[in-house]
Amino acid sequence: MIRTPDQRIRVFVSSTLRELAEEREAVKAAVERLRLAPVMFELGARPHPPRELYRSYLAQSDVFVGIYGASYGWVAPGEEVSGLEDEYNLAPPAMPKLIYVKDGDERDDRLAALIGRIQADDTAAYLHFRSAAELEDQVAADLAMLLAERFDESRTDPAPEAPGQPLVGRVPVPYTTTIGRDADIDAVRTLLARGTDRVVSLIGPGGIGKSRLAIETALACEDLYPDGVYFVLLEGVLEPGLLLPTIAYHLGIRDNGEAALEERIAHALEDRRVLLVLDNFEQIVDAAPVLVRLYTVAPTATFLVTSRIVLRIRGERVYEVPPLPTPRGDLPASLDPATRTPAVALFVDRAKAIDPGFDVTPGNAADLAAICRTLEGLPLAIELAAAKVRILTPAGIAERLGQSLPLLTAAVRDLPERHRTMRATIDWSVSLLPDAQRDLLEDLGVFATRFTLDAVEALGRGRSWDGQAIDGLAALVDGSLVKQYELGGRRVFSLLAIVREYALGRLKEQGEAVRVRRAHADYYCALVRRVAPDLGGPGQADAVARLGLELPNLRAAVRHLVHTDRLDDAGDFAWSLLIYWWISGFFAEVRVWMLELLEKQHDQPITPHTRAIAWFFALWGEMWQRPSEQVVAGLGECVRLFSESGDADAAAMALAARATARVQFSDLDSDKAETELREAVVRLREQGNAWAEAITEVSLGRLAWVRGATDDALAHFDRASAVAQEHGDLFTTSVAGNLRSRLNFQLGHLETAEHEFVRTLLLSVRLHYDEGIAYGLEGVCAVAAAHGEAWRAAALAVAAGEIRRRIGIFDVEAFTVHTPYLDILRGRDPASVEAGEVAGAEFTLAEAVLLALPDHEHDEVAATLHAW
Repeated sequence: MIRTPDQRIRVFVSSTLRELAEEREAVKAAVERLRLAPVMFELGARPHPPRELYRSYLAQSDVFVGIYGASYGWVAPGEEVSGLEDEYNLAPPAMPKLIYVKDGDERDDRLAALIGRIQADDTAAYLHFRSAAELEDQVAADLAMLLAERFDESRTDPAPEAPGQPLVGRVPVPYTTTIGRDADIDAVRTLLARGTDRVVSLIGPGGIGKSRLAIETALACEDLYPDGVYFVLLEGVLEPGLLLPTIAYHLGIRDNGEAALEERIAHALEDRRVLLVLDNFEQIVDAAPVLVRLYTVAPTATFLVTSRIVLRIRGERVYEVPPLPTPRGDLPASLDPATRTPAVALFVDRAKAIDPGFDVTPGNAADLAAICRTLEGLPLAIELAAAKVRILTPAGIAERLGQSLPLLTAAVRDLPERHRTMRATIDWSVSLLPDAQRDLLEDLGVFATRFTLDAVEALGRGRSWDGQAIDGLAALVDGSLVKQYELGGRRVFSLLAIVREYALGRLKEQGEAVRVRRAHADYYCALVRRVAPDLGGPGQADAVARLGLELPNLRAAVRHLVHTDRLDDAGDFAWSLLIYWWISGFFAEVRVWMLELLEKQHDQPITPHTRAIAWFFALWGEMWQRPSEQVVAGLGECVRLFSESGDADAAAMALAARATARVQFSDLDSDKAETELREAVVRLREQGNAWAEAITEVSLGRLAWVRGATDDALAHFDRASAVAQEHGDLFTTSVAGNLRSRLNFQLGHLETAEHEFVRTLLLSVRLHYDEGIAYGLEGVCAVAAAHGEAWRAAALAVAAGEIRRRIGIFDVEAFTVHTPYLDILRGRDPASVEAGEVAGAEFTLAEAVLLALPDHEHDEVAATLHAW
């Protein structure tokens, strides 16, 4: 066993020994500079064979550092690879790997191959270096960054989640201590526990801690809501029409336009004791009556709302969020933590994060009390002041606040009292920044809830802080004005809502808002142009995930384009993401933007192509929910406008949509619908639009099935699957495969159907597609029922039903195949069916999927299901 005296973090250093002796010493120096422990082959005794020795070294190390030069190293007798490559192979997959390659013209072929393999390993960081001195500095910097990131990751991320991520809708866990809110948490929990108030509103000015109180209350109330607690972040949602789509997204409801979103949400909440936390509601307070409609049809659902203003709706109970208590009168802060007021305790806690030795002393007690009283106990204001202990003493902070705050609050007398104090505190905090950092903060106001370094750097071109993004962001993080965290494996940043509001206000005052919004929209338009082509092909899953991470700023970009009268750009932006809206289910949101675009065309002319795009999205939901001759005619107009604009591809897609609208009529003209669908398939194939071709073949298959032409239906589903698979379109492969497997089951091809049900279920798990999982579970249930497996079939049916209910799929399609066989089993073996139904109601999604899959498939989905 290799032990260090203080059990420090161990860094395993891998390289050839003699060739890179100087570089190894440099790495050793870098590791020890950070007070870490280097684990190096030459530092240990060798009573064991080398392979066993470095295996032991690796097993007890925390970080892997690889240094590679020109030599591949010695291959021991009986071994196939050198010790150098074997060490890399033996490093645990989860171990962080920092790889450094020395510049040079010559390199052993086997080493070049190893380096190539390392470059393809996305778990390894890979850099070149020229000298030992350069290497030492690079290793020290990289280790410091790695440790900082790992420390940040160990603190639970409070950020909003991205589409497709398993944590969407879950209550974020604060990454700092909540201080002084125990009584408020108890009071709000008591209101919720009574069950007499449908909406409990936490009301107060920005910065008073409404969101934090809502989060802590939600975490404390999980036992009251057995069917779930959901956190819906409304920051960045500025249009009242987007309330329902945002709630649906956080509930896991995919809006494909086929049913009214309000109905789906109501169905998903029906008879479920759930708590929905709606954070930052003041931006869309005109949408408050929607909550009344929702709790009327779902009386067991409760809403906990944070807002700066009262909603004024029936069923609302208002809780005024108080500031934190401060020392009374002129009393100093208490030296005893047990008697310290919450405001002072918060300041000390946040200051300790910067200076671990910070505490209340006889010398600073009066100043700390004065700071907290001046800031009126506002938690965010106190945190901003505490961040200044990096550069000021408590006396310096108190003096500057005493000089600045009265003047600043006097300048904003049109705001309520505590709003003035919070605004003045931000003003004061920002005034201490250098000009470039102040300008950077103001420019960041155009971003939505989160943003990346790449986006910030793009925004900075030509601005006063151009080239200073990294250092500027670091300073703003230090000042508690910007937050940073990990999301989807990427470093992202965010502003608190009130800081963003402040920054954007300053930008508007200086007449720079339009210019910076234009730069923001340009960056995301360019991003969409890069990512969108992958949506219909092999990169589909990654493209959907990437766009999901950027969703808040995609929304903001569309809004910026519309509000700055770049209406044609807004139309092109929305159209290029059609597949994303379809897969992720955001059609209701896009419809809101496109209707706004159509309203503005009277003042700002648009091209016929943009008009066709806007009408297409506006009619999408109507096509499914309220099909009519007017809808068919409207989509026909889209076909004409696209054609006249020279966009044959879009015209073919609009033609397929018009045919789909015809299919929805009760008095179906199936011949006309089929003719148009077939024509659309031919046109789309000619245009090379494989995604739309495949999904139109699916529509033809559904139509043939309804008409009883099962052979034709199978042929269409086969073609849809073949086209989708050939082009890597996983989503359409799943949709087509699910329908084909159901039809095969109905035709008695049980073995074929079972194989495909399993395959599409695996695809749905990979895509994190709840609806597809429900269909897959029902398919396997049908096969199990046909084989007489009463308990398993019943358990899967109920588990699938729970998923359907949770995501609001109440319109069970006409192609259901599992219920008739289950009804037969219920008559033959009622005890087993009942026992299965009881078990299925308690299943997690992961348990249901594993029950459906053959044992040999479990390993493939284990990691994904664990995260889910």
